[in-house]
Amino acid sequence: MVTFYEERSELNYLKEIQPFFKEIELVYLPKWRSVLNGIPALFSKTPLQLAYFKSAKMKRMVHFALEHYNIDVVHTQHLRMSQYTKELTIPKILDLPDAFSLYFKRRSETERPFINRLIDFIEIGRLAKAEQVITRFDKTLVCSVEDQSYLEKLHKTSNVEILLNGVDLETFDVGGGHDYSHNKVLLFTGNMDYAPNVDAVQYFVKEMWPAISIANPNTKFIIAGQRPVDAVKRLANNRIEVTGFIPDLKDMYAQASVVIAPLRFGAGTQNKVLEAMAMGVPTVCTHIGFEGLQIQSGQGVIMAKDKGVFIAKVNALLADAAERAKVGEQGLEIAKSRFSWDRIALQLEAYLTQVTA
Repeated sequence: MVTFYEERSELNYLKEIQPFFKEIELVYLPKWRSVLNGIPALFSKTPLQLAYFKSAKMKRMVHFALEHYNIDVVHTQHLRMSQYTKELTIPKILDLPDAFSLYFKRRSETERPFINRLIDFIEIGRLAKAEQVITRFDKTLVCSVEDQSYLEKLHKTSNVEILLNGVDLETFDVGGGHDYSHNKVLLFTGNMDYAPNVDAVQYFVKEMWPAISIANPNTKFIIAGQRPVDAVKRLANNRIEVTGFIPDLKDMYAQASVVIAPLRFGAGTQNKVLEAMAMGVPTVCTHIGFEGLQIQSGQGVIMAKDKGVFIAKVNALLADAAERAKVGEQGLEIAKSRFSWDRIALQLEAYLTQVTA
């Protein structure tokens, strides 16, 4: 494995991942260096997403690894890293969490400061061109049908395959079953410095929480996730809790009556939704990421694109324990049968075998 690390504290995790790799080569890329990388990119055609991760040392390290180890296939994670492997002549796979240009397209359509929307508009065009690199890989992987269709149509290719996102069923183990008897906690989880999550909770608190809180006076809204930005911290009051880092999110899902995912932009699938399904917690989400689940609305997750429908679906679940159990238990069964890492790992192995054949 050849990878970047941004802070010295990340080295504390080395001992946990070393057993899974023959060798690990690390390249230090501090934030200040990434910011400097982005300045000249503003006046070029290079997407900021690629410029941020530009490193001569990483380029040398990749070639060093190829020269010194017997590599059968290169698995590149994220469009940002494709700049280091696109020229390689050995079998190679590009693994994309989502279609980045689609993510930025959706983000540009939300209410944000003019300068942010201007940068997004510029970045969309650059990313769409940069994504053409997928045609130089033997196979490109995405985690949703929506992203697959978007990329294949945009770049006129058929080498995009689905590799579902997964959930650790041992970590998120519902044990004796979820408690559907109460309607005290509405939960949102995620990294709270991640733009789609920040926008989602701000949008929910402003546009939907007032109506939901009136209908459910004994219910509180919990925002659980690390690194909450000031805009998120300011949402806290006597009925809205911002937790910050939670050592074990399983405990939060166990307390939840309903999980919400009111994202307005993004792509791929949402970990928070998969984790809630694995814990048997009913979830209400927008259309963002829902198609990637390849399920029907109500099978663990209720899809509600419209604000009014979203409010109605959340209120309906909070009002009916039997309905919470029905939706949640369907989600649990689907998580076990479709989204376990063991099942997904077998599919990845099959793709790696295909490109090396």
